[in-house]
Amino acid sequence: MKKITVSGLLKKKQAGEKITSLTAYDASFAKMFDEQGIDALLIGDSLGMVLQGESDTLPVTIEDIEYHTRSVRRGTERAFVLADMPFMSYATPEQTYANAGKLMAAGASMIKMEGGSWLCETIQGLNLRGVPVCGHLGLTPQSVHVFGGFKIQGREADKAEKLLAEAKALEAAGIQLLVLECVPSSLGKAVSEALTIPVIGIGAGNDTDGQILVMHDMFGISANYMPKFSKNYLAETGDMRKAVQQYIAEVQSGAFPSPEHSFE
Repeated sequence: MKKITVSGLLKKKQAGEKITSLTAYDASFAKMFDEQGIDALLIGDSLGMVLQGESDTLPVTIEDIEYHTRSVRRGTERAFVLADMPFMSYATPEQTYANAGKLMAAGASMIKMEGGSWLCETIQGLNLRGVPVCGHLGLTPQSVHVFGGFKIQGREADKAEKLLAEAKALEAAGIQLLVLECVPSSLGKAVSEALTIPVIGIGAGNDTDGQILVMHDMFGISANYMPKFSKNYLAETGDMRKAVQQYIAEVQSGAFPSPEHSFE
């Protein structure tokens, strides 16, 4: 079983093959997802909402992510593992380097940070220190109070242009992967075509280079509302493994996300 690397994800984009990914928080689910053939697993700060019962991701700590990263790594043999940097864990470059080091030591192969071009210097510093970086643009949940709620981003032409410029700046700074959340499908397509690195969408249409869902949403077991961009695969299949297999198959074929799970 060959281990998936960041260069392997890039090759998938270059070959026109969709990248499949899910969040994971423990060894058991990580092992199950890994065995079904998922490409990437994210230890997301979404754990604050789906595991801890918080109303948003802000209370999650670096210690929380570190703990769950160790658990996921123990259950994973093949999938690429990346871990979220939680709220205010990367406010300064020095703080970022220390916290990113904790997550890499815990077993992550890449760290993910929310934000635009203000992060460029930090990204360059991380790369110099051997830490691969995934960016995150669009609806960035750690900025929920700035946005005034969980809202679609980039619908206005000027905001779409700004987001595209930010994506290009992050790539130039050295990110090797980008998560794009809750933007119109047309913008998801534009960003994916403009960047050479893989763009993973969540509510960004099916023209991105891959998809990611929160595992609890994909199984339809979230205590919170079901996002428009998600789909309950467990309800359709009646079996967790089959649900993951169907999700992978639909992402790879382009059937998911359909227009009903996308934004215009």
